Amino acid sequence: MSKLLGVIAIATVAFAVAPAEAAKHAAGGCSGTNLEKTETAIENMADGDSKFVAQKEIAAAQDALLNGKMGVCGAHLNKAMQASMAK
Repeated sequence: MSKLLGVIAIATVAFAVAPAEAAKHAAGGCSGTNLEKTETAIENMADGDSKFVAQKEIAAAQDALLNGKMGVCGAHLNKAMQASMAK
C-alpha cells in the first residue's frame, strides 16, 4: 500500500510540473531575435495562404509580447515558424 501511495505522489508531482515546464520553454522561444528571424523568413516567402497565416501569427505573437503574455507569444511564434517552413 505504501508503494502505491509513493507512485501516486510521484505521478501527482510529475503532472503538476509538466505544464509549468512546457510554459517555461514556450516563453523562452519568444524573444526579439526569434521574432526578427521569423519575420525575415516570412518576408522571403512566396505570396499565398501560408504567408498570410504566418503574418497573422507573427502579429499575434508581437501583440502577446507587448502585453507580457510570454507563453501565448511563444505559441504564436511557433505557429508562425511552422507556417513559414510550409511555404
